[in-house]
Amino acid sequence: MLNIGIRAHDMEKMSLQKLAKSIKESGFHTTQLAIGKSYPELYTGYGCLSTGLANHIGKAFKENDISIAILGCYINMIHPDDIIRDKEINKFKEMLRYARDFGCSIVGTETGTLNLNGGYTLENHKEEPFLQAVESVKQLVSEAEKFGVIVGIEGGINHPVHDIYKMKRLLDLVNSNNLQVIFDPANFMTIDYAQNQAQFFQDAFTLFGHNITALHMKDFIIENQEIKIVPAGQGILDYEALFRVFKPAKPYMFSLLEGATKEHVKTAREHVMNAYEQVNKKC
Repeated sequence: MLNIGIRAHDMEKMSLQKLAKSIKESGFHTTQLAIGKSYPELYTGYGCLSTGLANHIGKAFKENDISIAILGCYINMIHPDDIIRDKEINKFKEMLRYARDFGCSIVGTETGTLNLNGGYTLENHKEEPFLQAVESVKQLVSEAEKFGVIVGIEGGINHPVHDIYKMKRLLDLVNSNNLQVIFDPANFMTIDYAQNQAQFFQDAFTLFGHNITALHMKDFIIENQEIKIVPAGQGILDYEALFRVFKPAKPYMFSLLEGATKEHVKTAREHVMNAYEQVNKKC
């Protein structure tokens, strides 16, 4: 069975109870929740969390039969300002401490950027930012180990962890079972990979498949010899090839639609489910 969900902040903004109900009515039983994005009216800076707040939010989802697969806490772990970077890391550590009170065991983030305007730069691919990411992840994982929860790292082509080999290296250098991978194949996509997606999926799985705890699912097209991200079902990502690799080895793994907003959510879900069923028929 495909354990399919959606990022809560891709839904329309609404109250806590209505959001959980809307996710259920859209055909999902799990979600990725970034409380600052779904509930911008809440103060979500360092020190905002408590057992009471986490239980209050978690209860609303549980009452609607929605599990919180991942708590999104996206930080810039390689920020060049030490003070700002430490604040970001402390914010993530706080989420790790309260994750279980939400009813969740995974807190997820990307690996940041040196571009202080919020975008990405090829400077991120250099060795120094990668090693800073390793050091930051080690700090996060050390906290996760104390509370029995997981740091979920999501790589991407513009990040310090910009290909599957850097992801493998990060895992080896940190060397902890409390570090796992949120694998988004579109994030790593290149023109070359697009020509042989089945091999790319297999290569990624061979390198760190046992460390993959969840999938992010979106799509891509090639426009002017560049990869452009689009919602699932609107591009050329070979979901059948993806599921041929992951379905037998990762049953019931959380698989979360990303970027599937109101106008795309139904077709995105159907596209992914149909691909999964096609693989089911051939197994």
